[in-house]
Amino acid sequence: MIPILNKLSGFYSSYVLGILTIGYILGELGHYLIGVTSKQTAIELDYGDHACQQNNSMFTRHELMTQCSDVKNESSCYSLDMNGTGYCEWNYNGLGIDYQILAGPTFILVFTIAGVFMGFAADKYNRVKMLTVCTVIFGVAILLQGTVKEYWHLVLLRMVMAAGESGCNPLATGIMSDIFPENKRALVMAIFNWGIYGGYGIAFPVGRYITKLNFFDMGWRMCYLGAGVLTIIVAGLTGTTLREPERKSIGEGDRTTASGKPVSLWQVIKSPAMIMLMIAASIRHSGGMTFAYNADLYYNTYFPDVDLGWWLFAVTIGIGSVGVVVGGVVSDKIVAKMGIRSRAFVLAISQLIATLPAFGSVYFEPLWAMITLGLSYFFAEMWFGIVFAIVVEIVPLRVRSSTIGVFLFVMNNIGGNLPILVDPVAKVIGYRGSIMIFYAGFYGISSILFLITCFLLDGKAKPSSNEQESQKTHPDTILNARHMHGHDNSVFSVDETLPSNGRPAQLPQHLQLSNGNGYEKSQSIQPSHNGAESSRL
Repeated sequence: MIPILNKLSGFYSSYVLGILTIGYILGELGHYLIGVTSKQTAIELDYGDHACQQNNSMFTRHELMTQCSDVKNESSCYSLDMNGTGYCEWNYNGLGIDYQILAGPTFILVFTIAGVFMGFAADKYNRVKMLTVCTVIFGVAILLQGTVKEYWHLVLLRMVMAAGESGCNPLATGIMSDIFPENKRALVMAIFNWGIYGGYGIAFPVGRYITKLNFFDMGWRMCYLGAGVLTIIVAGLTGTTLREPERKSIGEGDRTTASGKPVSLWQVIKSPAMIMLMIAASIRHSGGMTFAYNADLYYNTYFPDVDLGWWLFAVTIGIGSVGVVVGGVVSDKIVAKMGIRSRAFVLAISQLIATLPAFGSVYFEPLWAMITLGLSYFFAEMWFGIVFAIVVEIVPLRVRSSTIGVFLFVMNNIGGNLPILVDPVAKVIGYRGSIMIFYAGFYGISSILFLITCFLLDGKAKPSSNEQESQKTHPDTILNARHMHGHDNSVFSVDETLPSNGRPAQLPQHLQLSNGNGYEKSQSIQPSHNGAESSRL
């Protein structure tokens, strides 16, 4: 190998993380751009609700006797003036049930169904090639959204985009878990999954300011055309510079039930810990999606004279990034002391702390709204990477990607579709009140659910009497032993599923099958020849 390439090979794992994350960011940019460009898109494509809106920057909200948003009919809207100058217009506002369907269900429906199939395929086929094809698909779909002429064109292309993007998480998660060691798991997952918020944050300046610059007289369309071209370039780098990593697989003997049969996907999914984790993650995801789909429209509605585009970008990208990293590092550090349960505890505490400032971000005036939003983001954005670190740790390797696919299916169907209720609730209690419920309120509910999940996960395992005796007899095993809590997919080999006593290794308690009278009690597994301690939850 050329010397310079030999030196750069040491950075390959970081390069992989970078390419995968950039691809995910671009996919999510395409996903969330509609929330920022919706007003201009609605005016041109003729969809959604009409409303009275301020269109004159000569006046601030505080100077006006009557706010445009307080007027509910067209004639009264145009009759408002200040010193003989009208300051309101009756036009599409980018909201309404058409927008909510476009932003949520049309994308989520395809995204979740395709994601399940992608998860199964990722366990069997070349993940790098599949990810390359998926990236090309959603890149082309984003690009074509900049050429649409009708509302239904946009709906169809968002569905195609969703099909391509559905492969990003399960495929990339499988690749990363085979490249990075256990002690970096939550941090790596957090950085990658931050791509959701990275794409969402970048959508604010791209959707607002690229549209205003009106390059080539194309307005909002240039946002999609540019994002699509960049995505196709990243797809090319993915296919030409990434290689399929060796799967750290242990074959069909990966984990067995009490009867000696391999663990099935259904046995993993129906465990109480996994069910509660999916419910908690779904509610938290719904809160995040509510704000993502409505933030720009909300602040434009209530503060039309204040440009918050760069503020929203800075809070999302800057403070959100710090929160993601801190959450991953803290979770990785304390898991060695408290077991997997500590990750769920970090989730519960972080979301609880984030709840009150989340309310403030939709209650206060712009300055304090941004301050409280930043505080909320710091703690709130810890959640995504930690959730998937838990999933990876409590799921056997042979069904890892397929489990992630099912997990995303449930989480996105609940979390991605609940925000559609924002519109009907807003028509009853007002837009601000509806956002408070589905955004900040759901943060608080998820905190309680993550806390319940904490008690369904096992804490730090204690060495068995045999292991303690072995450590006394062979002190070197203390240096080699790895205390794991969940499925450590990086250290088991096929021969470890059949210890010297000839009995199959037992499942962790939360995945064991009962014989009709409850779960089987977990049994200690003798340390293998390499000194690695077996997993017990």
